[in-house]
Parts: sequence; structure tokens; C-alpha cells
Amino acid sequence: MRYRSNSVRTGLIAVSVAIALGGCSTKAANSDSGSGNGGDGLKTDVGVTDDTITLGVLTDLSGPYKISGLATSNGNQLWADDVNSRGGICGREVKLDVQESGYKPDNAIPLYEQMRQNDLAMLQLLGSPVLAALKQKLISDNMIAIPSAFTSDILDNDVVMLVGQSYDVEMINGLAYLQQQGKIDNGSKVGHIYLDNEAGKNSLEGAKFYAEQHDLEIVEASVSATDTDMTSVMTKMKSEGVEAILVLSTPAATGSIALQNVAQGLNVPIVGNNPTYAATLLQDEQVTAALDNFLLVNSVAAYASDLPTSKKVVEAYEAAYDEAPEKSVPTGFAFGLAMEQLLQQACDDGDMTREGLIAAKKKLDDVDTQGLTGTLDFSTPGSPSSREAYILRVDPQVPAGLVNVGDLFTSPEAKEYKAPYEK
Repeated sequence: MRYRSNSVRTGLIAVSVAIALGGCSTKAANSDSGSGNGGDGLKTDVGVTDDTITLGVLTDLSGPYKISGLATSNGNQLWADDVNSRGGICGREVKLDVQESGYKPDNAIPLYEQMRQNDLAMLQLLGSPVLAALKQKLISDNMIAIPSAFTSDILDNDVVMLVGQSYDVEMINGLAYLQQQGKIDNGSKVGHIYLDNEAGKNSLEGAKFYAEQHDLEIVEASVSATDTDMTSVMTKMKSEGVEAILVLSTPAATGSIALQNVAQGLNVPIVGNNPTYAATLLQDEQVTAALDNFLLVNSVAAYASDLPTSKKVVEAYEAAYDEAPEKSVPTGFAFGLAMEQLLQQACDDGDMTREGLIAAKKKLDDVDTQGLTGTLDFSTPGSPSSREAYILRVDPQVPAGLVNVGDLFTSPEAKEYKAPYEK
């Protein structure tokens, strides 16, 4: 069956819930998916039968990133529908096992214990705190996981398959764009409002790297994921005389930052990492006007871009879902395209076990997401798969409220930067 976002939200009665997406099943894989060979000679273990590949989605449908989580999951399902319409992968239908953590590690851990028994790999794993809690389990289980959490300090292993830039690289590219546009200069003072977790700290690492290259002074302010009133933080930024503000926060906090940027008379440019925006911000006219100063750094093209694949995603989304689209729909689709090429490589190798997927990942150095992201390279240990950024600006007249500002670009500083575990 097809699910709609409103039915998902109203159905969240328990702490966790398994959701059937587009004909997918959340039951355990058949016993013949254990170690052995399929009828076609393909080597398999967990999550693969003679006719089905089951992938996990562990997302947020009720917490601070529920809007992004739902949109990414919808994009995942659009990809699964698309690949199945093309005959599936290795002669098998792709099905998704979707679970909801609410962005809470304590919820995610028992859910993962169920999923590890049924799923070949994780098509989406949302939340830096969730990923931090599960990383060692993923490594022990040889479970490939595409995180919807983009910290570079998770790249110390073979199982995390980060699609696109990490938060530190995003912020380096964002600062470079500001300087290219003449919004800041060498020696400028720049504010950075960031979540006091793995994601925020990684964003700060990127800002500090760029600051060292250009003699910037970073004025720091850490906030929690539940903080939504940024009045006092912005008062601090004004008193410090910052010339721009960097943000890795929840969308609700971003809205408050934008409003206070205007209300307190700063009117400085704001640059956000990819989780900081949601189209629901545009439901408030004052916030919409205040976001005129806001730019988003993203690895994925805007939902409403002119790319052929973007148009394909838009057409499929409008046919499948009633709700207004969000920016993360194409992100979920891009995750699927990357996973598809991993699974196809494993198929070509004749080994679709979890260990087979790890071996296949090391061969992927030219993954094409049809322009939704830059070319992805998963073959270099410790390195983000891409350093190419799209800069997006707010346009309330288009679906999801964002448009690309130019083409993909990579700053010289992003090329030079070494992620924490990069050799």
C-alpha cells in the first residue's frame, strides 16, 4: 500500500512503528535468506531471498527532524518504485523496512536489533546522535548504512556510506561562497550557531579550518535541538559585531535566527548546513521575508531544479503523495541511486552478502546520481564521497521553497581540507 505523510503522523502511537511503504514488507526475511546461495548462484546472507532484497530505513517521523525524515523516506520509496519498475536489482524486487526512532538513540537501539535480523543494508539512518549510538553495532554486523547525518568523524570504518559532503566540507564551501560574493573578507568576524552534538561540532570544525586560512574570528554559540527562541543568541551576535552567521540548527531555530537577524537590525547573511531548512518555515510571512538573507549549502539539487532527474522525481512525488514537497525528497532518491549502484556491483561480483557489499563499496569511485549530487567516490577511506556543493536560496514561489544558485562548485579550501580520518 501507499502511505501519505498525514497518515504516518497520526499513526505514531507507539515510540516506534514499522511502516509499509509502496508494497514493502517489514516481516523478517525468509529462512532461505541465511548464508548460502540463491537459486541463481548469487551468494547471500541476511535480507536477500530469491526474489527480494530488503533494505532498512531508520528515520525520524516524530522528533525535531520529522519533516526531513518523512521527505527523505518518501524519496527512498520513489527510488524503490522506480528501480522495481525497471526490473529490480539482480532479478529481485527491492522492499523497504521502515522504522521510526524520533531522533532518540534509546529508541533506535532496540529497533536496530530487530532490523539487523531482516535487512541487508540501511538505505537511510537519520540523526547524528542515533548514528553515534549505533556505529559500533553497524561495524560488528558489517551493515552498510547511508546516514542522513553528515559528520565526517563517522568515516573511520568500511560500513558508513556517506552520500555527498560532510558538514565540515559544507561549511567550508559556504564560507568560500560568501567570500567570493564579497559578503565577508579576510579578517572578518563571523558568528556560528550550532547544535551541541556531533553534527554541530563537525560544522564548527569546517568553519575553523576556513577561518585559519583567512584570518576569520569565529564567535561561537552552541544550542540544543529543543531550543527554538534565538533572541538572546542573536543579541550576543549583534554585540560582537559579526558580519555573517553560520548555522547548524533545527529548522525551527533557523526561523528564529532569521527573524532576529531582521528585528535586531543585523541584516547579515546567514549560511546554513543542509538540515537547517524546512519548507514549513514559509508558512509564516515574516519568516519568509527574513529568509531573504539565508543561503543553504546542500549536496543535492533543489527539488524544483531544472535537472531531468529532478523533474522525474517531482512528477513521481506529485503522483504518489498529497502533501507539499520538502527539500529532502531528492536526497532520499539520491540515496537510492547510490545504493542501487552498490547493489549492482555486488550482483556483478556474485556476492550480495553484507561482506560482499563492503567489498563492492570499495570499487565505487565514479557513482552517478544523474546530477542530483556531484560524482560520488566511496573508494577513498576516511574521505567524504563528494566535495561539490549546491548553494540554494529561498524562493517561496516554487515547490519546497528553494532554488539552485548556479551549478555545483567546489572551493579550493574544500579540496585542500583533510577530514579527521582521511589519509
